[in-house]
Amino acid sequence: MTTETPRWFTSSYSNNGGACVEVAANFVASRGVVPVRDSKVPAGPVLAVPAASFAAFVSGVAGGEFGAV
Repeated sequence: MTTETPRWFTSSYSNNGGACVEVAANFVASRGVVPVRDSKVPAGPVLAVPAASFAAFVSGVAGGEFGAV
């Protein structure tokens, strides 16, 4: 993305099942985006989601707006 290195992490709720995404929240303040990638393919593509959109998504998940898995 840039010379700043993303600090990737996986949610503690992922249960280490392998079907996870990783996010790099350290880009929110400097770039206003949350990079997201597939944890199984760390060298693969990265989505740069606007911080406000990512926050709305997380809020929706926490509020049960997307149903049970």
